[in-house]
Amino acid sequence: MRSSGIKATSQPWRVGVLFSRTGHMAIIEDTQLRGTLLAIEEINENGGIDGRELVPLIYDPASEDELYAHLARKMLTEDGITNIFGCYRSSSRKAVLPIVERLNGLLWYPTLYEGFEYSPNVIYTGAAPNQNSVELCDYLIENAGKRFYFVGSDYIYPRQSNRIMRNLLRRRGGEVVGETYIRLNASHCDFIPVVARIKALRPDVIFSTVVGEATVSLYQVYADMGLDPRQIPIASLTTTETEIRAMGSDVGEGHITSAPYFQSLDGPKNRTFVNRFKKQFGHDEPTNMCAEAAYFQVQMFAQALSVANSMDVDLLRALALTQTIEAPQGSVSINPECGQANVWSRIGRVTRLGQFEILRQSVAAVDADPYMTHFSCS
Repeated sequence: MRSSGIKATSQPWRVGVLFSRTGHMAIIEDTQLRGTLLAIEEINENGGIDGRELVPLIYDPASEDELYAHLARKMLTEDGITNIFGCYRSSSRKAVLPIVERLNGLLWYPTLYEGFEYSPNVIYTGAAPNQNSVELCDYLIENAGKRFYFVGSDYIYPRQSNRIMRNLLRRRGGEVVGETYIRLNASHCDFIPVVARIKALRPDVIFSTVVGEATVSLYQVYADMGLDPRQIPIASLTTTETEIRAMGSDVGEGHITSAPYFQSLDGPKNRTFVNRFKKQFGHDEPTNMCAEAAYFQVQMFAQALSVANSMDVDLLRALALTQTIEAPQGSVSINPECGQANVWSRIGRVTRLGQFEILRQSVAAVDADPYMTHFSCS
């Protein structure tokens, strides 16, 4: 049922888009921008929403948390925006969070995160720990071993993800033999002593939560120093097809990622998504889990907006919590108890072609449990 009392208009629907096109996070956030714009283009090609075009207001926060906050505030107070699609790092999300809560905006957040957060002003469409960390931990213990080395970028998400992984390991008889955090804009040189320590300790697996351009440096230094993924693989929640392309598929081959989506998935929805993405942005440009979440969340928003016929945040959020969509990864819905997407759980291994061979996957989307209520991870 549509909301009543809405005056007919042909004015476009305006939304905010807040992904970095510059700085050390641009390598992955630019793909989220592309996923967002692709969905908007498709919606407009199909007549818009109630005949009204969807128009993005795009700002570049340049990989700086303070600028995310500043631009989110500008969108909500000066630009007349109520809905923002944006943010990759959890530190960026947390910079924006008090602003959207205070000003009653709605942030659509298309990135895996550490869980243990709830906000009535955020729709989370990336994976929570119960949808990626749990399955990855089990797979690695069964197939690689129980001795883990943690390496992550130095901010909220890696530290909290490692806390969760450490507790999952403890319950499964595993151990953490070393743990290192590296600055966000780390270079090749920064990883040389880290990889040297890993070589000395000889863990069974490296669990990486390194993000952005530093991901490329980690894997390249790993290869340059003679480590072999058949012996000590890097397993990650954050390394996608995009970082593999940047580092070289020969460098990425054999390493492991847990994600709801891989470009290599078969199925008509994903084939259409991949073909359109490549046609729009270049044949050599891969899709990834972050671009896919950015894409389907815009479509979810459009479904809710077509019913609401209003940008009222309270009405839109209530409708968003009822949404189900056939996304490229499969059927996805929003868990109304936490505002988090029920997404798929998959484990993939990088091939020589830079794509992921799927090793294990859930039979359906996994219900979001961001507080790990069914696991002991306190």
